[in-house]
Amino acid sequence: MLRKPEVLALCRGEHGDPFAVLGMHIDSKGRLWLRTMQPGASAVFVIEAESGKEVLELSQRKLDAIDGPSGFFEGSLLGRNKPFRYRLKIVWPGGVQETEDPYRFSTIIGDLDAWLLAEGSHLRPYERLGAHLREIDGVKGATFAVWAPDAQRVSVIGDFNTWDGRRHPMRLRRECGVWELFIPEVKAGACYKFEIRSKDGRILPLKADPYGFAAELRPSTASVVHGLPTVERRKSIGAGSRLDSPVSIYEVHLGSWRRTDDGGFLNWQRITETLIPYAIDLGFTHLELLPVSEHPFDGSWGYQPLGLYAPTARFGSPDGFRDFVTACHRAGLEVIVDWVPAHFPTDEHGLARFDGQALYEHADPREGMHQDWGTLIYNFGRREVFNYLVGNALFWIEQYGVDGLRVDAVASMLYRDYSRKHGEWIPNIYGGRENLEAVHFLRRMNEVLGLECPGAATYAEESTAWPAVSRPPSMGGLGFHYKWNMGWMHDILEYMRHDPIHRRYHHHQLTFGLLYAFTENFVLPLSHDEVVHGKGSLINKMAGDYWQKFANLRALYGFMWAHPGKKLLFMGGEFAQWNEWNDAASLDWNLLDFPQHAGVQNLIRDLNKLYRKTPALHEIDFDHHGFEWISANDSDNSVIAFLRRGRDASHAMLCVCNFTPVVRHDYRVGAPGPGIYHERLNTDSQYYGGSNVGNPFGMVDAEQIPSHGREWSLSLTLPPLATVFLEWEP
Repeated sequence: MLRKPEVLALCRGEHGDPFAVLGMHIDSKGRLWLRTMQPGASAVFVIEAESGKEVLELSQRKLDAIDGPSGFFEGSLLGRNKPFRYRLKIVWPGGVQETEDPYRFSTIIGDLDAWLLAEGSHLRPYERLGAHLREIDGVKGATFAVWAPDAQRVSVIGDFNTWDGRRHPMRLRRECGVWELFIPEVKAGACYKFEIRSKDGRILPLKADPYGFAAELRPSTASVVHGLPTVERRKSIGAGSRLDSPVSIYEVHLGSWRRTDDGGFLNWQRITETLIPYAIDLGFTHLELLPVSEHPFDGSWGYQPLGLYAPTARFGSPDGFRDFVTACHRAGLEVIVDWVPAHFPTDEHGLARFDGQALYEHADPREGMHQDWGTLIYNFGRREVFNYLVGNALFWIEQYGVDGLRVDAVASMLYRDYSRKHGEWIPNIYGGRENLEAVHFLRRMNEVLGLECPGAATYAEESTAWPAVSRPPSMGGLGFHYKWNMGWMHDILEYMRHDPIHRRYHHHQLTFGLLYAFTENFVLPLSHDEVVHGKGSLINKMAGDYWQKFANLRALYGFMWAHPGKKLLFMGGEFAQWNEWNDAASLDWNLLDFPQHAGVQNLIRDLNKLYRKTPALHEIDFDHHGFEWISANDSDNSVIAFLRRGRDASHAMLCVCNFTPVVRHDYRVGAPGPGIYHERLNTDSQYYGGSNVGNPFGMVDAEQIPSHGREWSLSLTLPPLATVFLEWEP
């Protein structure tokens, strides 16, 4: 019989090595014993699997130290000295259950995988950790594995064991700090958590699975057993990482793009049926989704995730998200998801002090707590955490087929003193403010994606002057394909706020971005961050009366699509929504009944069409050969003119912007050579809600009159508050 202290430890949920005592064991005298913990059962029988016969009824131990039945059953199989396959028949108050014993199965993580996990070098840790549907020794069930090296005991609890932590304590793989268990007959859809006893004996708040592939709908917080998704395999991921490709991104918060009639969330099928054709009709090349990882608080928009491996249950199942991505690809859209490795919230069911110690985060709040957001910072220097995050980046691209990751809050990762006062941060080993561990993590993440998923693109939201964000690690860069151009965004929005009569004094805000435009591979972002928290909508940022606000916005969009850099526009901006973005309600789609709003939407559609079919507007975005100033300094008239060129330099697009409400007749602009200049798009067109001022017959002949240092020039009619695209036909 098992010694009393060990029985007490099992009954109290304190035993840290259940496989040493539960299941079938041979004692020192060669006798075969079988032991099981079944709290609440009245009887347990052993059934020989081969014959199907009952061979033993186990006895329930009585313990003075335990009030009521102990739930611990054991018995000796007389005359047997070799283990055999068996099942358990358990008599419960509500009926009889025949089941496999989890403690008759061997380890589920191989030695090589265990050492790779220990080293933090397992390329796909999600294939071993988390919950996986498997068949072992002919038995179907689910394997569970969780990293908790400082725990005294870890149990799987769920709706399959009445959430009782005594029923399924796990085995510790000491070489990697991972606890594991195979539980027979657990099926997809089962809810589960981990019950963890810390090394000081405390039962911690129940924890969701860090590697859970699905989760309950908030406010419930359990993980859900779900197999790894199987996706449509494509020969190449997409064109998003090709710097010469047109990239026009429609940024979407799925919870508020559209709502159901009763104010609820659309499901993945309805999103597929509505969002995809809408984005295709407007000519966008990419959808960027605000974070779709599971998150407890709607108001965080997904930027405080706790289930990095689980698509949020708000819109349906993980399979629904997979089908949505596949449908995007079939329609010709690439999918970018916002990814948040910078921080995580402190919710008790999440990663915070996961096994009783600071595990995923730094212990010292000077390193581990974000002052602005009240969230925790990953310990990028800990190899298992490093592996958790790099594996997650690979997971979304390989398992769900997404085409790229937009990495949030990169600046907060790069600097140890980010938003901290003197004395509130810890310098690096060289005494500097740079977070060397985070730099190493970002470079490695980009390297892994580049090697394993060629064609996948990464986008950095980085708002500082950190050099070479979008350059390869081999060149000292961080390895991103693109960086958001926050400076351009701030300058142009500030410029557009000024009354046109004052813009002559702020002309540099139009042109300054071209001084550094080719130092990085930039995306020009008019994102969700610019239309919340009292900042107002884009249309409300524009100066002037009702008509001028729309004209200014159209001129801004024309300038943006003409400017070097890829494009990003947040939902609602494409039809000039008046209200600031409200994450708890649908966009104001009724505005499209009004001509000015429908006109802005028409403009976005035509800008994307022109952008995609015109190599000069996208082929050379990140090199000075693709851009040439014609007139940068006409501040008195608030007019700029420049050329965009593609690889074929003989073809060019002349872009002219007039940021005053004055029609300028016979405005002379230098031209690259003789020929006809076709007006391909004019943001003042009546089709877009403008005054329809333009050049006769939509074309202008070059004249051999010197201007702006050029032999040839054009005499243009510049519409008020407008951008005009003129394609050169030599």
